[in-house]
This record gives sequence, structure tokens and C-alpha cells, in this order.
Amino acid sequence: MYFKNQKFMVAGMSKSGESSARFLLERGAEVYVYDDVVSENINTVMNELASLGAHIVTAERYIDATLLCELLVLSPGIPIDHPLPVAFRKQGKAIIGEEELGALYLRATAVAVTGTNGKTTTVSMINSILNDCGYNSVACGNIGTPLVGEVENLGFNDYAVIEISSFQLETLSSLRPHVAVITNVTEDHLTRHYNMENYVFLKSKILRNLRESEFAVLNYDDEIVKGFARSTKAKVIYFSANERIEGAYYENGGIYYNGEKYLDTNDMTLKGLHNVYNALACVAVAEVLGLDRNKVAQSICSFKGIKHRVEVIRNVNGVTYVDDSKGTNVDATVKAVETMNGATVILLGGKDKGYDYIPLFQNFHNSKVVHAVLYGENRFKLLNAAIKAGFVSFSLCAEFETAVRLAQFIAKPGQNVLLSPASSSFDSFSNYEERGDAFRKLVEGINESVEG
Repeated sequence: MYFKNQKFMVAGMSKSGESSARFLLERGAEVYVYDDVVSENINTVMNELASLGAHIVTAERYIDATLLCELLVLSPGIPIDHPLPVAFRKQGKAIIGEEELGALYLRATAVAVTGTNGKTTTVSMINSILNDCGYNSVACGNIGTPLVGEVENLGFNDYAVIEISSFQLETLSSLRPHVAVITNVTEDHLTRHYNMENYVFLKSKILRNLRESEFAVLNYDDEIVKGFARSTKAKVIYFSANERIEGAYYENGGIYYNGEKYLDTNDMTLKGLHNVYNALACVAVAEVLGLDRNKVAQSICSFKGIKHRVEVIRNVNGVTYVDDSKGTNVDATVKAVETMNGATVILLGGKDKGYDYIPLFQNFHNSKVVHAVLYGENRFKLLNAAIKAGFVSFSLCAEFETAVRLAQFIAKPGQNVLLSPASSSFDSFSNYEERGDAFRKLVEGINESVEG
């Protein structure tokens, strides 16, 4: 791709959009930047880019810009059926995403991870393993650091461990990772992708470019993911927590690869079956890359997890507060609940993603959840699901801060307050990180009780 005689439009001034615009400007491209969200942060970013030579496109003029520009770089937050990409498509012009732009110039060995849940933990764990084994590796993509911002820092002997969401897969076509990992596929983002068939198709796209010399690491226990093996040319490596298979598996408290024991799960800092799955995927990747088994085992066991994923914030007045703001779908919330020790008050709500919440509340009947505080834009949908499931121990409020205060007064000493919303954050927050940080701030503001 030759930059100096092409006009690019970059839509969406999130981290990925900003990084794409900077990447293009540094290479002499003419860049037009646009975002239909008006905020102080967005305006600051656009003004900074304008000082570097970018042209700011207003909402009133973006159609004119589609006629002028040859190529659209679309941020993952903007759906492909938005009027802007539709206008480019009608003109027969190219639409790519930030990760596609990065993939075109990536020299490092790529390990790409997608799936409904477990992506971020698995990416972080693989990256930690590689670093602990002495390699230069960076975790990037949907995890927070855009791929396009890292490509110049990584050489042929380095690794890029890339988290890829379904939103990013909409506009990704060139990436050919040496190892592609699919953790699981459960219902998610149906308001964006319309139906489960589209969502499953997008997840399978990560395997599209793999050849016989590459590897697909697939969850044997997930029927959808297991079925992807039929449509890839790559060598398939399975991982399973249920069966002794050829590949990585869990048995009698240990993690094995083809009969060789790696580690005891009791030695892992991270607990819960979902983290066993994450570790299994990492072991499979480590075997593909030929890493030292002892170092891999030590790295997995010492790995402390990621922010906003079942992260203990504080114990105050006998109540433990846990941030699982990353739990944005039903399956993730169920897995978070399974990790709780003791009775739990759960915070649920936000922006609806198209789920049926009845199974979530049915699951609560045989769990540690004793009360649910329902809040946010989708609170009434959650309320109806709770009633239909026969789960009647709940409170209802509109605002997030009120929900946290309610949970504080409902929870008793020895219990937990778990933020695992089973919903996106976009009704009140920019992302799940901002929501988790708001939770932490509220929890840290709780005063200790004084007896006597």
C-alpha cells in the first residue's frame, strides 16, 4: 500500500482510530478524521491529529468526505451497517480496520486469540509466558494497545499476541497468525451481529488464512469451536477439561500435554474452571512454539490475572468487593459467580446486547448468589427475566452508583459484592474499564465501621 498518493478517512477516534491516523500521517498519507461522538476527549484527539496535518470531518460533511477519500479505516466501535461504511461500500471503495492496517505491516510472529470469553486472560498469560521465557513479546489488539501502534517496535524474532474481537473480525482479512486460538463461542453481541449464525461465522474468520504450516488451537469441549476444525487447513491442536485427548487436557487436578504433566492447578494463583481452560490453551500454544515446559508451568502458576476480571478490590466491614466489569455477557457472569466463595450480592445491568437473561437467573438458584441488584438501561428486561426464572431476591434502581450503594447495605459480613453485569457498559460508560474504575472508586470510599 502506497500512502503518499491516497486519501484515507479514519472513522472513530478511540485508541484504534487515533493510532491508525497517526500511523498513516507518519507515512505521508492525507488523512481525514471523523467521529459522530462529541466529547471533550474526542475533540482533544482530533485537534492533536489536525496539528499533525489531518483534516477534521464534521457530521454535516462526512458524506462529502466519502466521495473524496479512497479508503476507510473503521474503528471497531462503529458497525459495518453504519451509514458511513455503507456509503463507502456503495461506491466500491475499500473498508479496513485498524488491526487489518497493522496486519499488513506486521513482521513479528503472531499468536491471535478470539472467543466469547477468556480472550484477555489468555492473551495476557501467553504474553507473560513468552516474556518469562526470554522473548520480546507484546500483548495488543482488543486488549487495549492497538496492533498498528506496535508493528514498528516488533522485529522478525519477536511475538505479537493479539486479542481479536468479533467487531474487529468484521474488517480483518489479511492476518495470518502462526497460531490462532479460539477459546469458546457463546451468545454475545447479537444486537450488533443480528443472529448467532453471523457471530459464529465472524469467530471462524480467524482461521480463514491459515495454511498447513500454521496451527489452530481449539476448545474440544465447545461443540461450535470443535467444529471449526473441519474448515481449516491448519494443524489442529485441541484442549479439553473433560477428556484425555491428544493435546492439552485436565485430569485429576493436573494439566497435561500428550501424557506429560505440566502443573497442578492447585499451584495456580488464578482459580476456577474458566482459568483451567485459559491455562490449557496456553499450554497448547507453548507446545506449538517449543517453549521450555518448566518455565511455562512457573509462569502460569504465578500469573495473577487481569484488571476487571474477578479482581478482588477490598474487604471492608466484613464484605469482599469483587470487580468483574469485564463480565459483559451471560456466560462470563456465570463463570464469575462460580468462583465466589460464600454468599454473594451481584450487580447486574447496563446496555442490552440481545441476550435471553432467563438462563442466567435460573443458574442463580444453585449458586452462591443470594441477591441481585438490577440497574441500568436494561434493568426492566433483567427484572422480567428474573421473575420468569422464579428468582425473586432482587432490587431495582436506575443509576450505577445507587446500585453499588444498595449492594453495600444489603450485603452482610462474610458475603461478597460482585460486579459482573452481563451487559455492556455503554449506557453510562465509555467501556468496561471505566465502569470497573468507577466501582473501585466507590468501594474505596466506603468507611470502616467503628464498634463500641
